[in-house]
Amino acid sequence: MSRRKATKLRNETPEQSGFKPKRVTGRSLRQKEYIKSIMANDICLATGPAGSGKTHVAVGMAVSALRDGDVEKIILSRPAVDSGTSIGFLPGTMEEKMHPYLAPLYDELGVYIEQKAIKAWIEHGRIEIVPLSMMRGRTFNNSFIILDEAQNALMGELRMCLTRIGMNSKLVITGDLNQTDLYSDESGGLHRCVSRLAHISGIGVTTLTAADIVRHPLIGQIEAALG
Repeated sequence: MSRRKATKLRNETPEQSGFKPKRVTGRSLRQKEYIKSIMANDICLATGPAGSGKTHVAVGMAVSALRDGDVEKIILSRPAVDSGTSIGFLPGTMEEKMHPYLAPLYDELGVYIEQKAIKAWIEHGRIEIVPLSMMRGRTFNNSFIILDEAQNALMGELRMCLTRIGMNSKLVITGDLNQTDLYSDESGGLHRCVSRLAHISGIGVTTLTAADIVRHPLIGQIEAALG
């Protein structure tokens, strides 16, 4: 992105730009480490239980990068695993097809961006919805890419996603290793990616725990009770 364009984005008021004044902050030590990991690495993998801030932090950092002119667009993706019909045959636009899967990401975007701006930016490509199954052949330059619920992705899909990152981009992959919607005979790849990629410079791995859950105080107790 040019210096002029980046400066313009920084100088816009929230009312002009569509950004809300809220910025992402870590509410636990590990969440703060997660933020630092995203800042320091081009690729970050974050695992942890529901409510621990995996998606909230990723979206907040993506919006901050867009607001500051560090990237030109946000790419949102999630595996679509619970539909018996290929997404290509479902009715509606790509946004409409993916909306049920991406609803949690839309909720988090709404914390940082005005709703009317979210819709407009999707229409103009500033926010792009890309189903995981349709990433093959793409290269995402000047982008902040988020793959959410990656515990539902197969190893081949995760490998494909990881190799889509282009120049001046960041990729954050989030998932809960204890929850999956894959069939028992399918092999999810998130655990293997976390264990095999952690030693590579430029890739950060963050493990959040029940102690980082900030959504509701009962969630941590539920996670502990249900194992």
